[in-house]
Amino acid sequence: MKSKILALLGSTLLTGTAMAGGYQVNLASQRQIGMGHTGTGLVTGTSSIFFNPGAMAQARNGVTIGASAIISKIAYQAPESNNTIMADNPTGTPFQVYGVYGITDKLKAGLGVYTPFGSTVNWGNEWNGRFGLNELSLKAIFVQPTLSYQVTEKLGIGAGFVYSTGGVNLKRSIPLEGNEGEGRAELDGDASGFGYNLGVFFKPTEKLSLGLNYRSQVDMEVEEGTAEFDVPASVQSRFPANGTSFKAKLPLPSTLTLGIGFNPTEKLTLAVDISRVGWSAYEKLRFDYGADVNGSNFTENARNYEDVFIYRIGAEYNVTESLALRAGAYLDETPVQDGYLTPETPDSDSRGLSFGLGYSINENISIDASFLYINKKERTDASNLSGGIGGTYKSIAYIPGVALNYNF
Repeated sequence: MKSKILALLGSTLLTGTAMAGGYQVNLASQRQIGMGHTGTGLVTGTSSIFFNPGAMAQARNGVTIGASAIISKIAYQAPESNNTIMADNPTGTPFQVYGVYGITDKLKAGLGVYTPFGSTVNWGNEWNGRFGLNELSLKAIFVQPTLSYQVTEKLGIGAGFVYSTGGVNLKRSIPLEGNEGEGRAELDGDASGFGYNLGVFFKPTEKLSLGLNYRSQVDMEVEEGTAEFDVPASVQSRFPANGTSFKAKLPLPSTLTLGIGFNPTEKLTLAVDISRVGWSAYEKLRFDYGADVNGSNFTENARNYEDVFIYRIGAEYNVTESLALRAGAYLDETPVQDGYLTPETPDSDSRGLSFGLGYSINENISIDASFLYINKKERTDASNLSGGIGGTYKSIAYIPGVALNYNF
């Protein structure tokens, strides 16, 4: 029983944090969401800060403010059961803010503030997986100052420094022996990390453009997290009376993306992106506690994620000088091997479909709107290697968004 409690405590928090990244719902630009979240091989405006800093040198001076609403549905069915349980998830609201300004004709500076990770999943206190998770809330904000230089009319390079800050709060039930009932655990911590974003943009002809972007791994470190326990008096001696601190480190994976843009006509833009996500960096999880928790001062669990690919296609058609219509699709492979599925963000191969529109109010002001539908394949897993909850999971998400652009 002691080892089971420790395994659940150790695996659940870090899994939740990682799966927000593994979920791979990138929402970096409303225009690009409408195009299947392509953009590495295009000049995407201020959002080139994220998609390809090498293209930012060709973007107009401007500011973009945008946000999305994540409405997700997650269903679970226990083995040999016909009873389906639905997670009660509140609506998430990730945002993006970008600004670009030309220092010289060839050198531009930019600043991006965006939220690549952030969600809440709430299974409640009654479901049969409550010893794995009751509720998880994750927040993360990336701040990226960026420089971009146009080497020639056809070639641009750029780089950005990334500072990541965020936090996680987790609640779960604790299984106790005999007639001791159940306890509760709450883990809360602030995390931070550093990384970088590099990009090269090349436009060999008027119709064809190419981009290569590398977003580095960011190791999110929790230095002074707190773990608190509410347990019956009969077992209080096994848990710190006033809680304890913990330390942990979690790798958010690197991403290498090749993008192609093509303009067969003046009105039509086509885009293809292929990304390689370095999830193999996520091999194991470890918590180090400031005091013994049920007889041990650390927990460690294997994860053994795999590197995966994401395939994206998108299109934009300018109906008039003021109105543009967009559509796109993508396939996002899961990095989670069989036996490692968990209830925080049950992961499987994802299919995404999107559409959007852009409308220019005048020469300087425009609005982008998008809608993304994500459908994850139904997946059944024993979860016997991860401390997860075995069963069948199915997830879908509806994500509308809007952004305001001001160019000068």
